[in-house]
Amino acid sequence: MDLANPDLYTTEERFQMWEEYVSSDAKVWSEPGVSPSGFWSVFSHDDCAALLSPKAPFTSEYGMMIGFDAAHTDQSGGRMMVVSEGDWHTTLKRLVGPFLSRLRAPELQAALGTETEDVIARMRAQPVTDVAAEVGPRIPAAVVCEVIGVPLADRERLIELTNHAFGGHDTGFDKMTPAEAHSEILFYFYELIAEREKNPGTDLVSALLADGRLSTEDVLINCDNVLIGGNETTRHAITGVFHICQRFPEVLGALRDDPGLLDQAVEEVVRWTSPAMHVLRVAIEDCEIGGRDFAKGDPVVAWLSAANRDARRFIRPHRYQYDRHPNRHLGFGNGPHHCLGAALARIELRELLQQLSQAAQTVTLTGDPQWMRSNLVQGYSGLPVSIDWL
Repeated sequence: MDLANPDLYTTEERFQMWEEYVSSDAKVWSEPGVSPSGFWSVFSHDDCAALLSPKAPFTSEYGMMIGFDAAHTDQSGGRMMVVSEGDWHTTLKRLVGPFLSRLRAPELQAALGTETEDVIARMRAQPVTDVAAEVGPRIPAAVVCEVIGVPLADRERLIELTNHAFGGHDTGFDKMTPAEAHSEILFYFYELIAEREKNPGTDLVSALLADGRLSTEDVLINCDNVLIGGNETTRHAITGVFHICQRFPEVLGALRDDPGLLDQAVEEVVRWTSPAMHVLRVAIEDCEIGGRDFAKGDPVVAWLSAANRDARRFIRPHRYQYDRHPNRHLGFGNGPHHCLGAALARIELRELLQQLSQAAQTVTLTGDPQWMRSNLVQGYSGLPVSIDWL
């Protein structure tokens, strides 16, 4: 079986497949196919955490998703934050981190609250809303574009390009290939960088330019990293909030009665939705994970969505439990590449859960969930809902 085949992830049958692999501590080899050289996969929480741990002899510099390996490298390797290691990775984290940390949350809270209020107001005004198209993308885009310094007038364009950059296998996003979408994003940032060189501001682009250690191309690819990372996964967690509220109708009332549960509820959204389906690492020396030997140069994929439903770590893993504690999910990764935007994702999800629980009585699906045809993002291409408002 080629686990890179995106058709495997268009139904919820994937959870049964992953459950079997997790329970047997499987290490699965996928022959060359979608990935030109093939790759190993691990699934259990312990194995995925071990692969991504700070001391693991693996690197992301060849690439961090299926298709890359030592012989087929990501051209951004060693330069973009998500596919760099060592001192350069630390440098980029220190530059970008303050713009994505909780320290910036108060500055963004007003914009986030207004955007969420507007989203709920639009939903109230129509009988049915496809939240995958009309809600999920809007809240994270408002926040990450504010961080980067993207003008409000350009946000819709960047949302569409992001859709195509990570939804290229899905027929809903077939107007351009992922490569074409990434190129358009880079062209956009090239123009934005040129503008900030003339007129600096307080945004991320201006800060990266002012540092002096990054070339124009370095600024370009790292803005792309922040845009994609800030938009693409969080939008599906936000869409998943509505799926959760439909499938587990007790959630809205519980959060309305006890807002003190919101932080735990947010962590459980991340675990249950697990939008970042996998990450890849390449072994830099012969090593072992969970009793399996890997050779230097082996590409190994951690299936985070499988690990986050490991029954040995999470009781009743397929159930959304709003007060689950402890909840040591891997939804934001693990180790030095733990998601730098996790704090922003958390405040976005918390704001939505808070406002939705105060405004909505029940959520009803008006059509089946449509899952993206993707091996990278566990997300929705369609989720039409109607809401009984308070």
